[in-house]
Amino acid sequence: MFRRKPKMVEPEIIDDPTGWMLDNPFSEFVLLNTVEIKFMCMIGYTFLTGCKVFGSLPSSASPSMKFVSLAMACTGGGILVPIFLNGIPVPLANDYYIMALLCSFSLHHYFPVLRDVFKLSGYLKVPVIVLFETLRTSVVVTLLTAAQNKIAPSAFSFAFFGPIFCGSVAGCGGAFFPLNKGLEPLKEGLAAPMATAFVGSVFFHIFTSTRLSDDVIDARKKAHVHLTAFFLIVGLCNAFGIGSSVVKAESDKKKK
Repeated sequence: MFRRKPKMVEPEIIDDPTGWMLDNPFSEFVLLNTVEIKFMCMIGYTFLTGCKVFGSLPSSASPSMKFVSLAMACTGGGILVPIFLNGIPVPLANDYYIMALLCSFSLHHYFPVLRDVFKLSGYLKVPVIVLFETLRTSVVVTLLTAAQNKIAPSAFSFAFFGPIFCGSVAGCGGAFFPLNKGLEPLKEGLAAPMATAFVGSVFFHIFTSTRLSDDVIDARKKAHVHLTAFFLIVGLCNAFGIGSSVVKAESDKKKK
């Protein structure tokens, strides 16, 4: 009858000295916290890929060939990695991808002038590249994490090479589609998307799978944000020729 009221235990507040990494608009955007942001990034990703696909195909190619080529180029990594992991390919599992593909295909098919505007306008390049690299990072992180959970360890306490391979393919698998290209994309060495996907996968996997991330709160989200920043910097530098050998050669000619 005269029971003591249980004492209310207040939850322990953990001080996160690196919490600012997630508490900002940039992180909220690149982590794709809403469906609207994710779909917007899909539009940017498929549009930029479409610029490459439609530019490489002859004008006489049929619309069906153009659409299938665009779909394969956009979802190459999302097709191969789930097959490796005995999962469902991304274009079959996510209807938003198909809707984004249809939107971008319509833009390229009915308004081809947009490709010329994209090539000439730096103001359009920047937002499209931001959307492209943001989604590409998300694909790498998602499929690499799936590989970490799916592949059993063998030589080490955690699977080492398998997730790195899956993350690398996730970030550049579309370059090898359709598969009749073989290893042709590697003929002149690793392209920037291939190199960044590999380097990013190595660092993300090692950081999240070892004691390096033990004392880090929300370690995966923070690693995701840093990986996106890395992809963005490299992507923007490549788009504007910053640090490339071509720009250096031209500047040397002007000096002479």
